[in-house]
Amino acid sequence: MIAAYILIQTEAGKAAIMAAALRDLPGVTETASVAMPYDVIARAQAQDLDEPGKLVASRVQVLDGVTPTMSCPVMHL
Repeated sequence: MIAAYILIQTEAGKAAIMAAALRDLPGVTETASVAMPYDVIARAQAQDLDEPGKLVASRVQVLDGVTPTMSCPVMHL
């Protein structure tokens, strides 16, 4: 199982709405509103390394109010 954190900047005032919308996406296991420089963080799980990127490109970045995102795969060292 691959896990990733997705850091999301949103338009002003949309962090809570964005966090709630992300919870409904398949693969997203939790979300939270956070303080600067990103507004929302989501944790996602997938079967392979490509899936988190596909989730971000096809489901997260198309949500109204999303500005830049950053995906951070979890590595167990």
